[in-house]
Amino acid sequence: MNYKILNKEYIVKQVFNKVSDKYDFMNNLMSLGIHHIWKKKLIDWLGPNVDTKLIDVATGTGDIAKLYLKRTNFKGTAYCVDSNSSMINAGKKKNIMTKNIKWIQCPAEKLKFKNNFFDYYTISFGIRNVVNINLCLKEAYRVLKPGGRFVCLEFSKVENEILENFYQIYSKLIPKVGKLVVGSSDPYDYLVKSIKDFYNQNELMEKIKDSKFENVSYRNLSGGIAAIHSGWKI
Repeated sequence: MNYKILNKEYIVKQVFNKVSDKYDFMNNLMSLGIHHIWKKKLIDWLGPNVDTKLIDVATGTGDIAKLYLKRTNFKGTAYCVDSNSSMINAGKKKNIMTKNIKWIQCPAEKLKFKNNFFDYYTISFGIRNVVNINLCLKEAYRVLKPGGRFVCLEFSKVENEILENFYQIYSKLIPKVGKLVVGSSDPYDYLVKSIKDFYNQNELMEKIKDSKFENVSYRNLSGGIAAIHSGWKI
């Protein structure tokens, strides 16, 4: 039994149980609303076609799925996947009037879909929270059609020293704000640590390549505070 894996799974579950009710509010507060711009840039780069199927893993409250559906004039289907039931319920409430969304609770490492099913796979600010990133990427490859595209938006490593110093100071404030808003600093202590411990841009690119994806590349956002990685199943 791998207690390290079980411990991370438990921690992540507890974190999102605590923040689900104020998830969107805190995202807006912590990023000063910039996460909306980053997500739109993901969709811009994805450039989805109509009559396609998207799987959005670690979907949160479904922001990426909604942007995808708007871009395709709701002539597509979005499958919103999350391992946390509280987040799924929050997403359903937020998008109760949004057409063509299906909600599925399951882990990123064991998706409930057949092989070669989706045109696009997206994961936004979620890949650093999965228990096993290798299995997550393997499943992403499996469920994509040949010619399908994997796109990941995640916090990354700032490449400008001045911006990095400012970012580190700002990061220390996040748990304090979290305590005021949700009554606990623990989820945001975890958030800051998970960002610090995660792969840099090139390391994540190599992980994606190791999972058989081709033409893998990335684009920095806001000086590397976040980055979008893209790969293709050929």
